[in-house]
Amino acid sequence: MTPTDRLPATAGGDAPGRPARPAGYWERVERIVDQAPPLDDTQRARLRVIFHQSAQHKEKAA
Repeated sequence: MTPTDRLPATAGGDAPGRPARPAGYWERVERIVDQAPPLDDTQRARLRVIFHQSAQHKEKAA
């Protein structure tokens, strides 16, 4: 993952209502992500389907 692939950090840090992250949390996450093998085309396609489902489909699944 490159820095341009990452979402920008929010001005307030962690999301409201969530506990603060320990020091070095995001650095650890980045190290883990950088060590992971890249997704193959099948995995990418499955993720696209999951994240681009219609609202109607999601309601039926719930």
